[in-house]
Order: sequence, then C-alpha cells, then structure tokens
Amino acid sequence: MKIASIVGVRPQFVKASVVSKELRKKHDEILIHTGQHYDYQMNNVFFSELNIPEPDYFLGIGSGSHGFQTGEMLKKIEEVLIKEEPDLVLTYGDTNSTLAGALAASKLHVKTAHVESGLRSFDKSMPEEINRILTDHCSDLLFCPTKNAVSNLKNEGITDNVHLTGDVMADSLLYNKKIAENKSNILNDLGLQSKSYFLTTIHRASNTDNKENLKNIVDAFSELKETVVFPVHPRTEKFLKEYGMYDKLKSSVELVKPLGFLDFIKLMNHAKMILTDSGGIQKEAYILKIPCITLRENTEWGETVEDGWNVLVGANKDKIIEMINGFHPSLKTHEDRFGNGNASEKIVSIIDTQ
Repeated sequence: MKIASIVGVRPQFVKASVVSKELRKKHDEILIHTGQHYDYQMNNVFFSELNIPEPDYFLGIGSGSHGFQTGEMLKKIEEVLIKEEPDLVLTYGDTNSTLAGALAASKLHVKTAHVESGLRSFDKSMPEEINRILTDHCSDLLFCPTKNAVSNLKNEGITDNVHLTGDVMADSLLYNKKIAENKSNILNDLGLQSKSYFLTTIHRASNTDNKENLKNIVDAFSELKETVVFPVHPRTEKFLKEYGMYDKLKSSVELVKPLGFLDFIKLMNHAKMILTDSGGIQKEAYILKIPCITLRENTEWGETVEDGWNVLVGANKDKIIEMINGFHPSLKTHEDRFGNGNASEKIVSIIDTQ
C-alpha cells in the first residue's frame, strides 16, 4: 500500500518517527513536510536525532495567518497527492498541516487516517480545536490515544472505524528516554542538577499574542526563587521583545534556544516541575511522572488533570505562584493512561487490514 504521511511541526516529527519505522516494514511511505516549522532547531535537528527518513516533498510554506497557511498547504498537498496517487493519507495531531492534509485527501476521495483523534479542549477559540474537529469528521480511520478520546468521538456521533490504540508519543518518549539519558549532556551544559529546576515552555497565541497574559506569566516567573529553564520559541521571543519584557525575563530566568528532542526529554525527565501551555508536554510530563502546571484555562488531556498530576492556572500570576509552592501530586493516583509503548504497532496492524 502507498501511504502519504503529512508532517509540519516538531511534535509531528516525533510521532512520525515511530510510526514510519513500522509502516516501512510492509508499506511504501511518502513523507510530505509542509514546512510549517522552518527553523533548524525546530525542524532538521529532529529528523537527524530521531532517524526520520528525509521528506520526499518539502513544501516550504513557512509562517503566515491561519487562513494563508492552511490554504497554501491545501493547494500544494493536493498537487502532491494527485501526482503520487496514494492509497491512504496519514495525518497527525491538530495543526494547520493536519487539517490541510485531511481536507486535500477527502476532496480527492483518498482514504484518510488521523493519529491522535478524538482530543477535545471544548474551546473553539483555539485554532487547534477547530483543526481537531474538522479533521476527525472527514477522516476514515480514527486512531485514539485514550478512552476519553473515544468517548468524545462517540458524543459527536462518530463510532465507525474508531480504534483505541494508545499514544504514539508515549511510544517515542519511552523509547528515546533511555537514549537521551546516555547521549544528552544538557544538564552539564546548563550547569543543572537533577530536580533542582523548573522547566517552562510558552508558545500558544492566547499567551504570546496577549500582552496582559504574557506580562502576568513573566511577572510570576520573575518573582520565583527557583531556577527556571525556558527554551524560547522564536515566536514567543519576538513578542517578548516587542512588549519590552525580554530583558526582565532574562534577568531572572535561564533563557535558551529551542532544543533538540533528546535534550528536551532529558530536561523534562530531571525537572522538579514543568510549566507549559503545550498540550503534548502536559501528557509527556504525566508519562514521566513530573508535576505539570498548565498556563491555560482548559486542556485536551483531561486525564492528566483527573489524576491530579496537572493543574490549570491560565495566565493568573497569583495562581501560578500558589501552585508552584503548593502542588504535590501523589503516585497513588498515577495510572497507565496512554498505553505501554506499542501504539505504533497497533496503528500499522489496523492499516494492514485496509
């Protein structure tokens, strides 16, 4: 079977790395990279570290408004699909690349599969939520990471070809954690001791584009006496400088460039606590048993909150500080929510039957 896999941002590279290994044992895979992330540290380094095959097509879309990005991707993905005539298009997650791939395939009547299907934050002001819903509703195969995801689809009337597979990011995280421990020198490079620092990431528009929200987060971080390590997304850095907050943050927080996957895994695994607005990192923190404070009002990974390992604080300065000082999850409430590392095998075995 000829399968076209579509990726565009770093979490998708990580997910594709484990699925592609399984796919290529039996199938002919074409890898299409939209270019949604085009910075080296957010792109090429992931391909080299994770031994992801070089993309067969690099579309070079780059940045732009949601409408522009999605429209350009839709046009260029369609051109590739018409040329290659795949039997199946495989999409990942909830980005503009995901939606464009699913739309292009469905318009051409090519069967479409969605990895990480059924996630819902129930907040349609988030572009990712719209992408998730639309992708699920035009996909033929839906691969769900959790039982909650299956329930979400059922509530929307989607029950056919829904498969509970576990989470492919858990596959990658569990596999690469051992490699990261041996290969990454990031703790030494940054002069850090295990469990002596907090790790943070901020990239969502609800925080970066909102000056008041970003100021609240910066003010909270600036008051902490703990060491905070902050790999800064290029877009976040742009807004920090534009709002005049960069120097203040730099004086109290260890700002570093975006990191490769292995370095970042090691930083997560040895962090005392993680503060983030990323959906994927909330889940990874849970899998690694690291307490997580989420700088959002909602989450698509409700399981992490239900089990008490993740707390939602939004961009509220007082809540951020309160949770940093008083959030102590219990191992008694930690469960195997995301599978045991064989989601990729399950997904490919289902594809084999199509």
